[in-house]
Amino acid sequence: LESLKYDRGSLKVLDQLLLPHEIQYIDVNDSKDAWSVIRNMQVRGAPLIAVTAALGLAVEAFNLFITKGADLQIDLEGSAKFLIEKMDYLRTSRPTAVNLFVAADALSQMVSKAKEEPDMTTPKLVLRFVEAAEKMLEDDIRTNKAIGLHGAKAILDLVGKHKVKVLTICNTGSLATAGYGTALGVVRCLHELGRLEH
Repeated sequence: LESLKYDRGSLKVLDQLLLPHEIQYIDVNDSKDAWSVIRNMQVRGAPLIAVTAALGLAVEAFNLFITKGADLQIDLEGSAKFLIEKMDYLRTSRPTAVNLFVAADALSQMVSKAKEEPDMTTPKLVLRFVEAAEKMLEDDIRTNKAIGLHGAKAILDLVGKHKVKVLTICNTGSLATAGYGTALGVVRCLHELGRLEH
């Protein structure tokens, strides 16, 4: 079960309010949709909230400026302002979501710096933003797998057994992240290593 499905220009998130009885994905076409699914708690978990916000705006910007770009006459300053203001708007979806604020700060700073580059254009800026949001998705999965591996090794070293039993009671799995899980990622890794006793 995936928390989200992303391809450049398209994002769908799992409606976690319907679980476990129904599996339904919601289209996130723009920052307004991203704000809504975050605010309504249809996506949960700090890492997933941040990635949903970043990718939601990336989808909107890509489709607006790249796919339909020939129809728009928005200068570099206007496109940078658009991206930064949308990130500020997305912050209001969950005022306590630290990961969301970290992502918004990083993306806004990147936009502010990139727009000052000599050969920067609106399409280049938008693609840079999209790539940065996509990197957040990739980084979240890679970080979760690293947490899983290090946690699994630490548990195995600590208990000194070939196989272990583990109990976790928190939403720390792939539905709280972009795809692998934090604490539950440790359990997944133990399973993948053949070291989890059932």
